[in-house]
Amino acid sequence: MQDLKKIRYLVIDVDGTMTDAGIYYDEHGNELKKFCTKDAAGFFASHQVGIQIMVLTGRECQATTRRMQEMKVDFLVQNVKDKLGYLERFMRENGIPREELGYLGDDLNDLESMRLAGFVGCPADACEEVKAISDYISEVKGGYGAVRDIIAHVLKRRQEWDWAVEQIYGVGI
Repeated sequence: MQDLKKIRYLVIDVDGTMTDAGIYYDEHGNELKKFCTKDAAGFFASHQVGIQIMVLTGRECQATTRRMQEMKVDFLVQNVKDKLGYLERFMRENGIPREELGYLGDDLNDLESMRLAGFVGCPADACEEVKAISDYISEVKGGYGAVRDIIAHVLKRRQEWDWAVEQIYGVGI
């Protein structure tokens, strides 16, 4: 396994990774999503240790915008149909080598862009093709804290999880 200390960026998919993959509409046609509050600890811990987060999704949704503002993501990129092309350009323009990029996703639309990353993580209910290329498969399903679990895995391997949690929440582990 690669040196996880080199990871400086995490790319995270929304539907099926941060959510349960369901798409809900209210009576006015507004799209609703259920995000797991447990994932917030992973986002905050990543920031604490200097990892930048990009949320990269093929859909555009106001609920996603609101939640990602609350999570203080560094890059929110919605309505991207060609994730591979977008990520290739982003990496080239910012001089990001493969070993500095982690990718958390769950389905076929993430598969090719995941291959650009030095570390790949996925929820327990990811598709088989994504599981086959993942370095870490969470035991948690998407939308139920899988993002937190994957980030905690990375930061524990880096021996930074306990420190980050103590800094954020004032509690030692």
